[in-house]
Amino acid sequence: MYKILVADAVSTEGLSPLLQHEQFEVEIHTQLTEAELIDMIPDYEGLIVRSQTQVTPAIIQAATQLKVIARAGVDVDNIDLDEATKHGIIVINAPEGNTISATEHSMAMLLSMARHIPKAHHSLQSGEWNRKAFKGTELYNKTLGIIGTGRIGLGVAKRAQSFGMHILAHDPYLSEEKAQELVIERSSISDIAREADFVTVHTPLTAKTRGIIDYPFFERAKPTLQIINVARGGIINEQDLVQALDEELIARAAIDVFENEPATASPLTKHDKVIVTPHLGASTVEAEEKVADSVSNEIIALFEQGTIRNAVNAPKMSIGEIDAHLQPFVSISETIAQFAVQLIDEAPRELHLTYRGTIAEEDTSILTRTLVKTVLQQDLGTRVNLINALVLLNEQGVKFNIEKDVTQTPFQNAIELTLYTEHHSINLAATVVKGYGPRIVRINDYAIDFKPGRYQLVIHHTDQPGIIGQTGQILGEHDINIGNMHVGRADKGGDAFMILSLDSPVESDIIEKLYEVQGFKTIHSVYMNPS
Repeated sequence: MYKILVADAVSTEGLSPLLQHEQFEVEIHTQLTEAELIDMIPDYEGLIVRSQTQVTPAIIQAATQLKVIARAGVDVDNIDLDEATKHGIIVINAPEGNTISATEHSMAMLLSMARHIPKAHHSLQSGEWNRKAFKGTELYNKTLGIIGTGRIGLGVAKRAQSFGMHILAHDPYLSEEKAQELVIERSSISDIAREADFVTVHTPLTAKTRGIIDYPFFERAKPTLQIINVARGGIINEQDLVQALDEELIARAAIDVFENEPATASPLTKHDKVIVTPHLGASTVEAEEKVADSVSNEIIALFEQGTIRNAVNAPKMSIGEIDAHLQPFVSISETIAQFAVQLIDEAPRELHLTYRGTIAEEDTSILTRTLVKTVLQQDLGTRVNLINALVLLNEQGVKFNIEKDVTQTPFQNAIELTLYTEHHSINLAATVVKGYGPRIVRINDYAIDFKPGRYQLVIHHTDQPGIIGQTGQILGEHDINIGNMHVGRADKGGDAFMILSLDSPVESDIIEKLYEVQGFKTIHSVYMNPS
């Protein structure tokens, strides 16, 4: 018998596959304190939670028998993924179970906001009959901007089209062909800000999307703009939103998710121009049944067949599990992908990977998965892992090609990565040099040799006197120290790449100042996550 603990209120109908299975003993104990859960958890092989229970490192460390933690929902912010991964515990979720509910809640917020339904309801309940105070806005013939076109974003688009709305959509992986097929218009965030009558966000919360809707966005918007967030708190800068509403830069907002929850102290919850709900996007009877059913069947498959489909973490392989020859290349696969994806300004449409030298004779699947995972995490966040990386790559419509070339190269072994966007491409080559570790040895046609640090500036420029001095002067004026510098050029006086390893990050205003240097073509600030 496998013992499973359900620590939050989860649909018993959805749990029926586990409750009715003769090999599983399911116990339901909700509203446990951390201390109580620490005392109980050693007896269980599985733990099911929703968002209430915080699965802390102390709980995971006490869970000596635990094989799986299941989140009956999408977000896993309440589970310490690093600690679970370190202890070899699979964390699973139910990414598709709440798609319809979140889509419909977005539409409910859109209609409620456009027609002043909450305020009109409250007014009538208070004994008033004030029809003139609640003149609404039709959706028909209006423009809806959708930022993020995953399952929920596209579900909202489909329903909004049935109201006669024109759709502007922004997503790094939305191709022109896909947009035409869906009868939506690909657009930049700036254009959405200027042209949309309504805006709804449906992206993961990543470093790139945090605060993507901010004060400059509102400054460009129509004063009649109405905006919705049923995705993740933090995508819209809440302080900027309040300011925009107060200054009448936009008209109204409908918010279901907040930067800090419970959000009872948020000024948005008391703002006269904001409709708020307490994170109800997935709160329907059907969604709760679906997510519970999904994790129940996933747990059964894990214990009975050893298979898993919706893992949000992947146990880290021990050194002994990876061929000794490949061990250094796991790190360089992550490094080259993390570096390359920050040198393009759009999401890749095609990924080409080449293994050269004796490494081409090895099973490089772990390297490929590591590399693809790192590329996708830039836009899709932590939901990408070694298990689902290739599946998600296919879902995003990214073409993928691998070549292996065992012929002699300048280095004994090398990995080459080319990322193609709609308008540009970037090619990097990397190797592992004995005694020196991982090195990036080429960017496009420019030979270089450096090991990436935490902060870099990568500058594509014309090779001419004085450029290095001007760069150093500008950085010095802003107290940014240069640790190392590497320059690669094709011909004297031609194009060149300069890579500066820095002791601190470079803000956007400094990059704007650097663009004043004659001869600079592109400047990218590259941050390397420590592994």
